[in-house]
Amino acid sequence: MNIHLKAPKVDFACHRPFKSFLPGFISDGDTVRNRKDNLIVHLNAVIERLNSSLIKTTKELTEYKQRKIERPAEWMGFGSSYYFLSAESKSWDEARMFCRAREADLVVINNRDENAFLFSFTKRSVWIGLSDEASEGTWKWVDGSPLTLKLWGNNQPDNGAGIYGEEDCAQLTFEDSGFWNDISCKTSLRWICEKKAK
Repeated sequence: MNIHLKAPKVDFACHRPFKSFLPGFISDGDTVRNRKDNLIVHLNAVIERLNSSLIKTTKELTEYKQRKIERPAEWMGFGSSYYFLSAESKSWDEARMFCRAREADLVVINNRDENAFLFSFTKRSVWIGLSDEASEGTWKWVDGSPLTLKLWGNNQPDNGAGIYGEEDCAQLTFEDSGFWNDISCKTSLRWICEKKAK
C-alpha cells in the first residue's frame, strides 16, 4: 500500500502586504538603535558629571571636617578662617606678636560679612591688622595687601587731627557700630587674631 502525503499549499499572497512594510521596519529599527546609542552616550556623560560632582563634594566635606577638627580651642570659625578674641589688652605691636606666636596674625577683614561677624562677637573695640605705620596715609593689612574695603567711621582716618599724635593703627570700634577708627598704636586694646583653616 502506497500512501502519499500531500503538503498543504501555502498561499503567500496574503503575506505580500507585510513585505512592503519590511523596509520601513528595518529603517525604524536602525533609527531606534541610533536613538538608543545616543541615549547611552548622553547617560554616560550625565553619570560622569555626577561622579565628578560627587568626588568634588566628598573632597570638600572631608576638608571641612578636617578644618573643624583642627580648630583650636577658644577660636571661632567663620568662612575659611578661625578667630581668637583676646581677654586682655595690649598695644598693636604686642597684640600682633601674641597672634604670630600662635601661627596667626591680627585679623585681615576682606568683606562686610566678615566685619559684621567680628563685630557681633567682640562687644568692644579691638585691634585689627590694618596700619599706615610704614607710610603715612597708605593703609595696608598685615599680610601686605592694600586696603580696598573701606569701613571707616565718619571723618576717619583722621590721624588724631593733630591732637593725639600719630594714629597709625586701626581698630574695629564698638562705639561706632563696627566701623573702623585710626588710633595710636601704643593704645592698649583687646584684639582679634585670625588663623586660616588648613
